Amino acid sequence: MPPGGGGPMKDCEYSQISTHSSSPMESPHKKKKIAARRKWEVFPGRNKFFCNGRIMMARQTGVFYLTLVLILVTSGLFFAFDCPYLAVKITPAIPAVAGILFFFVMGTLLRTSFSDPGVLPRATPDEAADLERQIDIANGTSSGGYRPPPRTKEVIINGQTVKLKYCFTCKIFRPPRASHCSLCDNCVERFDHHCPWVGNCVGKRNYRFFYMFILSLSFLTVFIFAFVITHVILRSQQTGFLNAIKDSPASVLEAVVCFFSVWSIVGLSGFHTYLISSNQTTNEDIKGSWSNKRGKENYNPYSYGNIFTNCCVALCGPISPSLIDRRGYIQPDTPQPAAPSNGITMYGATQSQSDMAAATPLLQSEPSLTSDELHLPGKPSLGTPCASLTLGPPTPPASMPNLAEATLADVMPRKDEHMGHQFLTPDEAPSPPRLLAAGSPLAHSRTMHVLGLASQDSLHEDSVRGLVKLSSV
Repeated sequence: MPPGGGGPMKDCEYSQISTHSSSPMESPHKKKKIAARRKWEVFPGRNKFFCNGRIMMARQTGVFYLTLVLILVTSGLFFAFDCPYLAVKITPAIPAVAGILFFFVMGTLLRTSFSDPGVLPRATPDEAADLERQIDIANGTSSGGYRPPPRTKEVIINGQTVKLKYCFTCKIFRPPRASHCSLCDNCVERFDHHCPWVGNCVGKRNYRFFYMFILSLSFLTVFIFAFVITHVILRSQQTGFLNAIKDSPASVLEAVVCFFSVWSIVGLSGFHTYLISSNQTTNEDIKGSWSNKRGKENYNPYSYGNIFTNCCVALCGPISPSLIDRRGYIQPDTPQPAAPSNGITMYGATQSQSDMAAATPLLQSEPSLTSDELHLPGKPSLGTPCASLTLGPPTPPASMPNLAEATLADVMPRKDEHMGHQFLTPDEAPSPPRLLAAGSPLAHSRTMHVLGLASQDSLHEDSVRGLVKLSSV
């Protein structure tokens, strides 16, 4: 056994430690790990998230699944029934081109549907309270009742005045070209529209993918429709039209679907090509916000004046990062003051403190009057230290006046002194500023206020002197 005998004991202690123990001491740590939540789990908007917040969509996704079914079924039937015949009779490039278009369509569709369109984060309670205070300051205070503050701001962009509207849901002033989507309940940057076919809003971060989706889908639809008709014509030349339909019945279904959808898809692609060339959004075009002519008063301040530049900015510019950090962990919130129950909006402690300062004039505007300022000639100031009284048996005065008369004489002023001082009745007392109307007879000057305080100090000093005499007796 080694000296000290500590070796075996240490080995024994180490062997008893279990890292997988389920003792009650570890339960708080386990609860902490379970309680850690990500921001997408408490996201305030009406969205659905998948893959731990990596996929973001709107709640109404029924039409999106219909889009997927139409594309997958139509393309699948084309690859299964038409491509084998066309690859042999015409060229093998037909199924290859169709495959490239199909994968491009699916990629851009999923990229548009599963991404953040540019949602703007909502204001925190502190930020909302600070913004409300700024609005109140800009609007001013009104004593004749509540007046709603202004909810717009104006900024100048390329010489054009643009109004920034306040969002009562997100508690922010929306940046230029942003709008609040009523279906997703989010403010979206450079909002274009909410598209149920892709199951998401179309905004700044996914507009280029939406445009490439509808453009490639137009090419795929035209491609399938053209070669389905080619397939039917070639078969009908060999075996007749009815036999061609019997040999490939799926071609009829493909032709019908493509015929009724190609017009809307191609028209939508052309409309968005026009919007990109003029650097507009669907929301702005529907509202008629801007004119295409530069010389008019409401010209488009976002257009670069060149079709090629507008297209390059919309399709080739950098993609801004997401602002909502939906996969981030929730940080512990700071305690917020409870909302008042009387319906009056409380904007935080700073606002209440400023209101208290406004109601108390001495805390805000009136300078405090010290004892030096109110020093009366011939009388000691109240601010000076009192003379120390020696302890011992009191010595009676030479003449002992009546105690009650002496006390009342010292405390109560004489009539001539009363006429010398100028006292104020409660009705004449000075009121705090901003509580009296302008030109009111109750508004007094500063001299009257000082005299009133001086007379009160005189009374207080006489009372103290009488009490000292009483104690000496």
